[in-house]
Amino acid sequence: MGSIVLVIRLVLADVRRHRVQAVMLLLAVTVATATMALGLSLRGVSDALYEQTRAATAGPDVVAVSGDTGPDVTSALTSLANAPEVVAHHGPYRIVYANLTTRGSTSSPVVVHGFAETPGTVNRPLVTSGHWVRPGGAVVERGFATALGIGVGDRVTIAGRSYPVVGIAVTAATSIYPWAAQIGPGGGPSDYTGLAWMTTSDARTLASSQDLPVTSALDLKLRDPAATEAFREAHRGATIRINFHSWQFKAEQDMVILRNSQPILVIGSWLLSFLAITGVAALAAGRAVEQTRRAGLLKAVGATPGLIATVLLTEYLALALAGDALGLLIARLTAPAIASPTASRIGDAAGLTGATVAAATVLAVAVAVLSTLRPTLRAVRTATVTALTATAYQPRHRPWLTALSALLPTPLLLGLRLTARRPGRAVLQACSTATTVIAIIALLALYAQAERGYGLHGSSALPNLRGELDRRLMLAVTILLIALAVVNTITFTWTTAMEARANMAIARTLGATPGQISAGLSAAQLLPALPGAIVGIPMGIAVFWLFSARNATAPPFSWMCGAALAILLATAVLTALPARLAARRPVAQALSAETA
Repeated sequence: MGSIVLVIRLVLADVRRHRVQAVMLLLAVTVATATMALGLSLRGVSDALYEQTRAATAGPDVVAVSGDTGPDVTSALTSLANAPEVVAHHGPYRIVYANLTTRGSTSSPVVVHGFAETPGTVNRPLVTSGHWVRPGGAVVERGFATALGIGVGDRVTIAGRSYPVVGIAVTAATSIYPWAAQIGPGGGPSDYTGLAWMTTSDARTLASSQDLPVTSALDLKLRDPAATEAFREAHRGATIRINFHSWQFKAEQDMVILRNSQPILVIGSWLLSFLAITGVAALAAGRAVEQTRRAGLLKAVGATPGLIATVLLTEYLALALAGDALGLLIARLTAPAIASPTASRIGDAAGLTGATVAAATVLAVAVAVLSTLRPTLRAVRTATVTALTATAYQPRHRPWLTALSALLPTPLLLGLRLTARRPGRAVLQACSTATTVIAIIALLALYAQAERGYGLHGSSALPNLRGELDRRLMLAVTILLIALAVVNTITFTWTTAMEARANMAIARTLGATPGQISAGLSAAQLLPALPGAIVGIPMGIAVFWLFSARNATAPPFSWMCGAALAILLATAVLTALPARLAARRPVAQALSAETA
């Protein structure tokens, strides 16, 4: 118990002394784990929302849809209702294909289901606002109504006839908006379509007066809800062509709108984790001398290497686990909005699965361990006397570097030497820049795609919700990546300046001006950033083609080059302030601090 209390006190004291690093690690792990948890949980949340909607609306196990109407179709559908596997049914009922226009002149294809004024035992749409169908009025599916921006009391025009909206409802008998049609007229394909309900007589009048296409459907409740595929196979050979849509198919169709969301979030979490590791590793490297000296003090008073390693690692692990918990909470709260962007489903999102929690926790621990393992091992393995007298790392003398850099301008000479003396950090800076460029190019690629709107004839009056969701998620991930990259760049510059303060002071005694010192520190970040930006362009294109459709359009090359150039300019701007502050430190103070 005494050792545990000692570890806790040492960790809390170190966190108080290094609040900036603690906050950086906490925020970095939070955004990375939240993004990963969202990506991994989307399918589970989508399935849970469908199941709750299905339970609340008595959703059918199978919907049998025929592209035709008439006595033969009605007879074939009725025979399905009498099958021994069926315990309840609703219909057959009419599906009328028409166009709907709101008062604001927004138009969209719509399918109208003719229903009784008193819903049956199967497929009972849940009214979320207003009331159920009545003669002369229409009920609009909630996802469709949200896209149109209409509510109860508004009027809509369907096939030239005006109807008041008497209710807003949800159902699990069709796919989410905009795939309510299920099949097109005659059994063919259909456009993006919304859903509305009318009374049976109003639907019949609408179809006959306007000579609109009509199909027939039947909702079935099976004795064994899981046996939908067996039921389909058993009744596939009918003389009338019938399409069977199972509840499993509809749950899977709900995920179509999230097809790109999962890769965006999961891959984004990997990139965020990498940037978090690079940033925290830079801070940990900057504290390497301090940590080594601290380990020497602990050894001098009798601490074992195991206790020292525990103290050094516990701080980062505790912060990482706190960030993990916060990220999981954010994912839990935001998952329903992302998993159901069309408002066609109801219910509460289920809690995150154990696998999702475990994956996010492993990610958080990996960020903490990979960031600090090397400095911790170095501190533990250093002898006590050496640790107590530890000074800054002295790089090896390289004559070839001296000869090469002697011909360069002073700022570039200083920057090249600082970069060559810390090749590991230069690689991290290059990778950080490449990661940011990859994300920006992927975002540009999404915005370069031509999206077909959900309005009439592909009009953008009703936007493509899947494309909008993908762009919003990619924009959010890119902003988070840029924010971490900004913090990393400032961290790299400041850490390099602190470690090289003695060398920079000596350079000033030899005639270098503060401006040249500042430019040299900036050049030390720009030199590795340049190859990172160059490599990031083809890598970004490769990631885009890996997850895009075959007919996707690559962003213009000028856009990609402009993005890489903007990253380099931003790096120069971000390094200017910390480099200038470090360069203004008096020479005598820097040299005396190093000597002490």
